[in-house]
Amino acid sequence: MIFKAVGEGRPYPEHGYSTSKQWSDLPPSQVRLDDLVTTKRTLDLNSLLSEDSTFFGDLFAHVVQYQGTLYLEDGLHRAVRAALHQRPVLHARVLVIDAQDGDVGAAPRS
Repeated sequence: MIFKAVGEGRPYPEHGYSTSKQWSDLPPSQVRLDDLVTTKRTLDLNSLLSEDSTFFGDLFAHVVQYQGTLYLEDGLHRAVRAALHQRPVLHARVLVIDAQDGDVGAAPRS
C-alpha cells in the first residue's frame, strides 16, 4: 500500500493557510508516503502526467499534522509520482495543528 490510508475531506480544523506565500514560510522536510493519509480519493490524471504541474504552484506538497496523523492536503499527484518512481519519501511543507488549542506552526526539524 502506498499511503497509510485514503481519506475524503479534511478532518482537521481550518488552519488559515490559503496562499502559496503562507505555505512557503514553512521549511520543506521529508515525509514517508506510508505515513500519509490523503484528503482526496481521486486524482486528476492531467496533473499526474503534466510536466509543468508545479510551474505555477509550490514545488512541495502540503501536509497537515493533526492529532499525530499526517494528512496530505495538496500534492497528491506529487506523492503518486514519487511512488511510481519507487521513492518512499516525499518532500513536503508540514503544518502542525495543536489539537488542544488549535495553534498552528511548522513541524520541528529533525
